[in-house]
Amino acid sequence: MLRTISFLEELGDELEDFGEMSSPNPNLRIMASLMRGHIEGKIVTATSLIGASRAPYATANRRLHEMFDAGLIEKRPRTRSGKSYSMHPSESLLEYWVQLSNRLQRLSSVHYSSAAAPDTTADYYYGGTYMNVKSIPPLQVLPDPLKLAGGLRVLVHGDPTFMVMDNLKRQFEQTLGTQIHQRAFSIDRLRYEAKRNADHKSSRYDIIAVDLPWVGEFAESNILMPLEEAMDIAQLDPADFHTAGWQAAHWGGKLYGVPAQTTPELLFYRKDLFAENGLAPPQTTDELLTAAATLHDPQRGRYGIAWNAARGTALGHTVLMTLADFGQPILDLPKIAGGFRTAHLSKREYRVTIDTDAGLKAAEFLLELMKYSPPEILSMSWYERVRPYASGRIAMAYGYTLLAPYFELDETSPAQLQTGYLPHPAGPNATPVAPVGGYMMGIPANLPKERIADAVAALRVFTSPEAQKLYVQNGSRTNPRYSVAADPDVRRMSPIFEAVDAMSWRDELQFWPRPPIPEINEIIQICGEEFHDMLRGIVTPKEALRRAQARADAII
Repeated sequence: MLRTISFLEELGDELEDFGEMSSPNPNLRIMASLMRGHIEGKIVTATSLIGASRAPYATANRRLHEMFDAGLIEKRPRTRSGKSYSMHPSESLLEYWVQLSNRLQRLSSVHYSSAAAPDTTADYYYGGTYMNVKSIPPLQVLPDPLKLAGGLRVLVHGDPTFMVMDNLKRQFEQTLGTQIHQRAFSIDRLRYEAKRNADHKSSRYDIIAVDLPWVGEFAESNILMPLEEAMDIAQLDPADFHTAGWQAAHWGGKLYGVPAQTTPELLFYRKDLFAENGLAPPQTTDELLTAAATLHDPQRGRYGIAWNAARGTALGHTVLMTLADFGQPILDLPKIAGGFRTAHLSKREYRVTIDTDAGLKAAEFLLELMKYSPPEILSMSWYERVRPYASGRIAMAYGYTLLAPYFELDETSPAQLQTGYLPHPAGPNATPVAPVGGYMMGIPANLPKERIADAVAALRVFTSPEAQKLYVQNGSRTNPRYSVAADPDVRRMSPIFEAVDAMSWRDELQFWPRPPIPEINEIIQICGEEFHDMLRGIVTPKEALRRAQARADAII
């Protein structure tokens, strides 16, 4: 859309320079200036629009009021007195500009060289495009600015998606009509800060990001407010969210947050290396080990696979997900069609299931993976496993989709445009699973009442389809909504969205591998410690299972 604006402005300059036979088009100049300000998050006033029109004041003022009357421009008070206004595009103008941008791109490719954009007409039929009806328009400003003393205060995780939000802060401030103060922490520090905030009489944050496995703990400890108490849940369009991500945000039948990023852990693999070696994408754990052995070539500085194996939280997550690969939840969950039932967990009727036959197979599988992993594998965690994959040192890596920008957006990466995406290959008598990770955004239970309504309004904006599309366009590779994954602009950004969407429809996206019980964080830590000793050769697999089971039982 910014390219469209620049093109029209420069074309206007050329035509107006032609001489007295051509005059400015004030309507187009006004719309272009308004759209540029909206997209760049800058305040636009009536005076600035009149100046941008390049028409005499009286003419420009008249055209501006005609556009108000036509419903193309909306005003929002800038001060409490209501005497000063900012100008914003209406929903109809936003939709018109999306269509205009697409049509101009198509026309330029038809009438000029198609070499510059060889694939831009692939989805078109005469007069339009099959997919544009699903295109999500840009963010629209709230009719009334939020009235939050000191601005909106947000606590988030320091991952790529939330950093994209921070980079777009000015645009969100424009949308909400208030300042935004965002603090970002590592995963363990984020949990500590959220719990510490709950001890205060009044919350220091209006919105907090919560890792999905923490939901049970945060609900039971009264850290989060049930959203039913603050809003009409139907306004969120629940059916638009990936089922696993939406269900994971519930505890005891109540919604405690809105999914802000659904990021399953997948297997990233180099399609070019697989093709060169005659390998098919692995569907089972045995096929994965065969591929890892084939592609493992330490003499040439290339290793078969990377994964979370650092002691503690990182390896603990791997253990739970590997148990799931062998069809074993960490708890004794009842089996149902498509997975395991978790709705009953708030009744606290569960026990840990680590020391089992499936647990032994999972432990032995991790020991096998060690043979085809880089030398520093036992210190590898979230980012460390994907960076060497992006550089070409690793042929395969388990990784969350939020880490895909490390190679998808790096033109120097040999993995760019050469990465395939799969759910976790399954062990014997199990089915492939893509364990759901990511964050939801919730309202602290101790937030002062006078701030709740505005916090909810901001929460809806941050998790809206329009915002989610904006994150993707600025580098995010996470998405909790079906509508965003179906958007043609989003699908062109990365194949990861179509792949995850397909996994969701096949019921491969599951959150039961990390059930959100209050004790899950401690259980993850226990597994990350005991299995690390096993991988270092200090204890046998059976001993690691026995010790982890005993410690987890004591926690429960």
